[in-house]
Amino acid sequence: MNQPARAARGPFLARLQSGPPLILDGATGTELLRRGFRTALPLWSAGALLDAPDLVAAIHADYVAAGAEIVTANTFRTNPRTLARAGRFGRGRELTRRAVELARASGAPFVAGSIAPVEDCYRSDLVPVDAQLRAEHAEMAAALAEAGADLLLVETMNTVREAAIATEAAHAVGLPVLAGFVCGVDARLLDGADPAEAARAVEAAGACAVLVNCTPMAAIARVLERLRTGTGLPLGAYANVGVEDPAVGWTLTDDVEPGPYARAAREWVRLGARVLGGCCGTQPAHIRALADRFGRDTAQGPTGPR
Repeated sequence: MNQPARAARGPFLARLQSGPPLILDGATGTELLRRGFRTALPLWSAGALLDAPDLVAAIHADYVAAGAEIVTANTFRTNPRTLARAGRFGRGRELTRRAVELARASGAPFVAGSIAPVEDCYRSDLVPVDAQLRAEHAEMAAALAEAGADLLLVETMNTVREAAIATEAAHAVGLPVLAGFVCGVDARLLDGADPAEAARAVEAAGACAVLVNCTPMAAIARVLERLRTGTGLPLGAYANVGVEDPAVGWTLTDDVEPGPYARAAREWVRLGARVLGGCCGTQPAHIRALADRFGRDTAQGPTGPR
């Protein structure tokens, strides 16, 4: 872990525990798509690190201008397995460093390194054996720490098993770890596990907060209710907006506008959410709506954020 990241550890943990909720940024991959960059698989958003780094930087800057305190480096698909499939084997550390540098240039107070499932986020049946998970997540966590991330965001985990292994690997490099799960409309992980069980597992593995992400907005509150029965850690939420189509990827919609999104987050905060942001389909306008309602500079009345 480099010195700037080490210096950020204390301030981040203190900020997580006090003040208004931390505002996380919104989507990168679908925002690239919305702005005209073709996010083809297997690289998905990581392709922009090679072909459109200025566009990645602009998206990060727009989220900071909207009020995000945490910007997530575009490392969701810079893991070894994805790069090997894309014929970019051996470039993981280079692209991870580039992603962190672009996020750092935004001026955000904190830069999070994204650690995704090594296989498809929506296919819990594809999760590899434990030994492979340990090796690949350890390599990813080490690369993010070396690149200078302030914290690690283990996100969109669809099984308790991979989430716990990824969190343990992230915790081992000495950075704060936020662990997040993707759930269905039934408010359970995609392998059917109870979020309470998942929360207990990642807390034991070293997480400092437990989140739900890339989950329909209507299910977020029910997932948070289950998470808080399994842990006393701070919680967090960043919902998706749109539809995942296996044939074409993410289908953008405007069915959840920024205002209703921020109003829904009032219940998330009541249930213990200390981190609020947006996942697939959300835009800077969604983050601005959250920041206006809950952010650091929001006026606080006797009943909390307006």
